[in-house]
Amino acid sequence: MIGAHAALHLRDQGNDVTLAARGAIPDESPVAGFPVLVGDYTVPSFTAEQLAGFDGIVFAAGQDVRHKDPDVDEGPFWERTQSVGVPRFAALAKQAGVPRFVQVGSYYHHLLPDLAEDNPYVAARRAADEGARALADETFNVCTLNPPSIIGAVPGASATRYRRMISWASGDEPDVPDFAPAGGTNYMSVRSLAEAIWGALQNAEPGAAYLVGDQNLSFREFFQMLVDAAGGDRVVDECDEEHPLLPDAFIVQGRGNRLSYEPTPADVSTLGYTRNDCARAAEQLVRVVRAASR
Repeated sequence: MIGAHAALHLRDQGNDVTLAARGAIPDESPVAGFPVLVGDYTVPSFTAEQLAGFDGIVFAAGQDVRHKDPDVDEGPFWERTQSVGVPRFAALAKQAGVPRFVQVGSYYHHLLPDLAEDNPYVAARRAADEGARALADETFNVCTLNPPSIIGAVPGASATRYRRMISWASGDEPDVPDFAPAGGTNYMSVRSLAEAIWGALQNAEPGAAYLVGDQNLSFREFFQMLVDAAGGDRVVDECDEEHPLLPDAFIVQGRGNRLSYEPTPADVSTLGYTRNDCARAAEQLVRVVRAASR
């Protein structure tokens, strides 16, 4: 989902964009028709010859807790998809002579380093971030963008993931409780993140890690934003209980805690991304999910 939006935004800025994917792009995808380089960085199956000639690579394929099946062994999974797989792919890009590499990571270890001591997922994200950036030198400008929770969807898997939530926001899921779990986090639209990716390709400092983000919202405020975007007329309450639409396993900092911060003005200026875009993104999310559900 992030990669598709980034590809569209980069093309809109006048760039020639090639996708990297494990297979064919679905016809309903907004990036159907883009050139595709088929491969899998976790195997790995890409070669330096395939990557040679590109002016920049945006890595937006990092897996998170939503992508790991419960019966999959956690250690090898995070090695393949994060701690080993990401730096290995960045090293391949460097070997191929690609001058610029932007890794889209995650904010947990950047904001709360101690989380990486006890959480294997956060530890793997930190290792992927630090391992890729360690490759920076005068020939290879590699940086990491560490964003918060991203609001956005495209037709396909990401729209399907939000289908029940938007149905609930519309008032069509009577079995889903009408409350939000306690706690909150920073949110950012996928459009703002795509803008930051383009800014990083142009202006990032080699080896830098940027904590990007937009609005600090409680989970209640985020749920209410979705209800409002869906045309609902009810008020969402907060309750310190697990919620089926945002289970405790997805709240890395722990239910009841808030991850709030402000990106530095200097970083926002360097990367050139839009702020205060979450409400618009929620409305767009509702439209995409509803269109995909027809």
